[in-house]
Amino acid sequence: MVGQSEGRRAVLLEPFVHQVGGHMSMMKYDEHTVCKPLVSQELSFYESLPLAMRQFTPQYKGVVSVHLKKDSFGNLTLLASPSLQPEGCGRLDNTSSDIWHKYKWAASASSSTELVKRCHTQLTKTFKDSCPGKMRLRTDLQYCTDSLLEDANRNQTEKNSSNPWGLHCHRQHLNRMSSKYNENKLHQFLLLENVVSKYNYPCILDLKMGTRQHGDDASEEKKARHIKKCEQSTSASLGVRICGMQVYQADAGHFLCKDKYYGRKLSPEGFRQTLQQFLCNGNHLRTDVLEPIILKLKALLSVIKKQSSYRFYSSSLLIIYDGLEHKESTAALDNHLQGHFHKTNCTTSHSRVDVRMIDFAHTTFKGSKCNHTTYDGPDHGYIFGLENLIKILQNISEGK
Repeated sequence: MVGQSEGRRAVLLEPFVHQVGGHMSMMKYDEHTVCKPLVSQELSFYESLPLAMRQFTPQYKGVVSVHLKKDSFGNLTLLASPSLQPEGCGRLDNTSSDIWHKYKWAASASSSTELVKRCHTQLTKTFKDSCPGKMRLRTDLQYCTDSLLEDANRNQTEKNSSNPWGLHCHRQHLNRMSSKYNENKLHQFLLLENVVSKYNYPCILDLKMGTRQHGDDASEEKKARHIKKCEQSTSASLGVRICGMQVYQADAGHFLCKDKYYGRKLSPEGFRQTLQQFLCNGNHLRTDVLEPIILKLKALLSVIKKQSSYRFYSSSLLIIYDGLEHKESTAALDNHLQGHFHKTNCTTSHSRVDVRMIDFAHTTFKGSKCNHTTYDGPDHGYIFGLENLIKILQNISEGK
């Protein structure tokens, strides 16, 4: 079925190497687009997104059909088929649709040593392609196994340049799909803006926002589980907890990574220290990005306070900045333009940081197609988390 439409080839989806949190696999469709399994409640949110919130969410680009494929070696891949999109769904232009990626990703890391090596060679290459500039990338074969979740190996994560979380999620997702569906089944995926594509070395903080994480449709068992997670973490005390992080260490030339299990164990003081660590490049505190981040968070807070009936249960907030400092970026630009008369103006501080809300599978609002309960007023749990986050960042900025 794939490739029936002339000029529109199937796209072999790759793991998104900058996924730092979450449990659902985020895939790379092309350089500026990622995709994820479609959840009707999240689609409903993007289709009726308030205008004021658009600057704080990824751009919604439509829906694409995806199916599972197994090669003769047993490797599982996901193929996106632009030509098989349902009528009325948004589509990408021909250039991005014609991309054919040559990478194949292993569903099982234990099948052979050679397969594991190939898996990491591809991850390293993809990460290099995603991050311009010379990087000393170091990988460890243990990241192709489930052992990355074990406490004994968590410290090793910090010593590696590539974030293993996305690859882990991808492998788990392929295994689940392989056990539940046959190869011919079409799945719908959301196409969304890749919000880190413009960064050389994207430093990303994934924050789970709000004092409540379970959706209205959660079972009693799931509800109790999420309530316990909130009570035992900074979600209850601060209204925000760390779900993942990668920060470029300029002194060592690689990324320092933290996962959601690390974030759950943090005390309020530990949260503050990790937030400061996210803003440190190994040499000094990135004071140049602090104020722009705070200003963007205040702007978001103002918008959220005006969104009556919205509840962003289990959604995350990404804080992003470039690990390549402004002066380094300017020097690189000057070198590139040496010998030319024209020089491009430097980007402002605001353009070098970003704040984006993501993951709306459990977001509810008045008029939603998947609405279970109608709420009045803004999401006070989310506001509580944002206000505490801003306060902590202001204290860090003031050296408190």
